Amino acid sequence: MEKRVENIADMNVDFAQWYTDVVRKAEMAEYSETGGCIIYKPYGYAIWELIQKSLDDRLKKTGHENVYMPMLIPESLLQKEADHVEGFAPEVAWVTHGGSEKLQERFCIRPTSETLFCSHYANAIQSYRDLPKLYNQWCSVMRWEKTTRPFLRGREFLWQEGHTAHATAEESRSEALDILDTYVDISENVLAMPCIKGQKTEREKFAGALDTFTFESLMHDGKALQSGTTHDFGNKFAKAFGIQYLDKNNKQQHVHQSSWGISTRLIGAIIMVHGDNNGLVLPPYVAPIQVVIVPVASHKEGVVEKATELCEKLSKSVRVKLDNSDKKPGWKFAEYEMKGVPIRLEIGPKDIEQNQCVIARRDTGEKITIPLDNVENIITETLEAIHKNMYAKAKSRQDKNTHTATTLPQLKEILDSTPGFVKAMWCGDDSCELRIKEEATATSRCMPFEQEKVSDKCVVCEKPASHMVVWGRAY
Repeated sequence: MEKRVENIADMNVDFAQWYTDVVRKAEMAEYSETGGCIIYKPYGYAIWELIQKSLDDRLKKTGHENVYMPMLIPESLLQKEADHVEGFAPEVAWVTHGGSEKLQERFCIRPTSETLFCSHYANAIQSYRDLPKLYNQWCSVMRWEKTTRPFLRGREFLWQEGHTAHATAEESRSEALDILDTYVDISENVLAMPCIKGQKTEREKFAGALDTFTFESLMHDGKALQSGTTHDFGNKFAKAFGIQYLDKNNKQQHVHQSSWGISTRLIGAIIMVHGDNNGLVLPPYVAPIQVVIVPVASHKEGVVEKATELCEKLSKSVRVKLDNSDKKPGWKFAEYEMKGVPIRLEIGPKDIEQNQCVIARRDTGEKITIPLDNVENIITETLEAIHKNMYAKAKSRQDKNTHTATTLPQLKEILDSTPGFVKAMWCGDDSCELRIKEEATATSRCMPFEQEKVSDKCVVCEKPASHMVVWGRAY
């Protein structure tokens, strides 16, 4: 689409600046005086609320319950699982004083809540009848990131974290995989965002997990984004925290656990997967405004009244806004393009005479004249068509920018010249994975569940390889 907005950077020239410009010009977020933390403005927060509702509804239908744990974690509690604390130690923010008094024990501001849930479960679970525990928490967390970017990486960000406890290893693993499927469903069918799902390598898995599963998305600039993860803990945390139950044979057993989460990082993904040089392009199902009505020649008799009537009619089925401000229509067109509103509806005196209106699609720029008598059905159908087109466009870009490599120099050359996902075989040796990270500045994104045999040999050492891994440079 032709660039029509001059006050944002060209995404093909300076993608990082383009991203920052869009976040601010579309009024999604603003920098705060608290370094590394952002202000979620109403428009950006509304997108998060719609993502939140999509997931929350799905979780409640499968028996999950929302709870809330404290923000502060005693240092002694955090220390109980060695791998876990080692993985998070560099990012932990500490509270050392209460008022003017130095605390006898430091508290960390939660970077994640595994330890709190484990401590609670150790008291709450006594019998097999108490299982499973399917808890989820909506909250903010803090991680002391050195380099921050709105939505993508911040010191404080919003997310959900699920923590479940089960009687068997099979149940905890099944929970982690089922939730991953739920995340992928939201990614593809709500956010119009294709992804690759698979398992993390040992080097990239979550600190303290047996296995970590992920769905990875490709941004417009060819970089990967870890969009969400689920983890199978087995009984590692249960043994560290003493979470046991009496089974049906009256024997003590350790529970098996999972945890999982997505965050406001998904808003950053939406921007970078779908946006263009005129700003945001929002998937209809998470657009705070799905249709904006712009009266043309609103000073003329009957125009505002008809626009108001249309707004009331459409409000029964879609999120609609009537912009009856005194700004010029052209300014409004550019404003709502920047905000990524899926459909703009224009109506003026001539349209009213002919019992019609004009709708403009944000995803294609196409303008269509439609009859007012069938406006509700056409709008609904068009929103569905926009979602499908946005997904198809993103999937086509992902497929086009997914390559294969059989040698390390080839893998590096691909990432240097045509950034994207690179499929390559791996022997499973950590040293080979580390070489790719050091020489190609790429990380393993996942071992896809849908495996392909790109070659017989590891891309690094040329020894026999059994894993096909997707590699990439990532945010």
